[in-house]
Amino acid sequence: MSLTEFICGLPKIELHLHIEGTLEPELMFALAERNGVALPYATIDELRAAYDFHNLQSFLDLYYQGMNVLKTEQDFFDLAWAYFTRCAQDNLRHVEFFFDPQAHLERGVGLDVQFAGLNRACNEAEKELSITSSIILSFLRDMTEDSALATLEAALPYREHFIGVGLDSAEVGNPPEKFVRVFERARAEGFHAVAHAGEEGPADYIQQALDLLKIERIDHGVRCVEDDALMKRVAEEHIPLTVCPLSNLYLKVIDRMEDHTLPQLLAAGLKVTLNSDDPAYFGGYMNDNFLAVQKAFSLSREQWVTLTRNAIDATFASAARQQALHDELNAYIAAA
Repeated sequence: MSLTEFICGLPKIELHLHIEGTLEPELMFALAERNGVALPYATIDELRAAYDFHNLQSFLDLYYQGMNVLKTEQDFFDLAWAYFTRCAQDNLRHVEFFFDPQAHLERGVGLDVQFAGLNRACNEAEKELSITSSIILSFLRDMTEDSALATLEAALPYREHFIGVGLDSAEVGNPPEKFVRVFERARAEGFHAVAHAGEEGPADYIQQALDLLKIERIDHGVRCVEDDALMKRVAEEHIPLTVCPLSNLYLKVIDRMEDHTLPQLLAAGLKVTLNSDDPAYFGGYMNDNFLAVQKAFSLSREQWVTLTRNAIDATFASAARQQALHDELNAYIAAA
């Protein structure tokens, strides 16, 4: 078995995935037609041509525009089911994905609709594809903390449907300290806490997320290399980083994959995981990200096993599910 075949066949765990970011142009057009939503693009090719981003905000503008086609429970099911069936091809075994309820509530789509569609897809994925999953409710950092608090309170009746809270959207000018109260409230309710930090924002945002929001995983975190003390802390405290290589490239966080800080993060002993972020917009799913990293850095088989073990250990899955994932990885390594 070649190393490329080994990488593609690895059992995969995805911890940084925005379900709205899996909305492929074909599905976007189909849902727009179903729901009578006008799109500012005449063809699928014209829409794909718009996927030429110069920063995070240029992506977000298109991302939120695309969300307008999501209106019914069936739409949310179709969105998530398309993701699950696509990633089954990459041997995805477990996923903990984000969704942005505020963006849908603003359009008059209730939490009951959102949760019903997403959870039905999660249940089907476990039954039909043997992919386990959990949902993380993510707050939009360019909105107010009061809006985030109101969203959390509205979501509490659906608490059995999500395991944690996160923080995403426009990072620059929206530091973690803006959201201390809502994260305190979420943790008091027993939810896990994660946050995007250190993507476009500075390393200090990672520090804030750890100290003020008490997060358990850092989403992105690639700019922690700018602070040696922070790097040492993240390594010593075994805080996972959910790194998204192709996303960093498409959003111009880096100019070339070869410029990525991944080798520095690995050399420093950080608990790095690899993920696809918004694969419909950023050039691909898990195997696409893995192979882009391999092309740039020629990692060893042992490093790929470490990245996979990191991802298993970083999940919020039960101890039994984590052990089952480790057992599956061990069996794969033995047979490879």
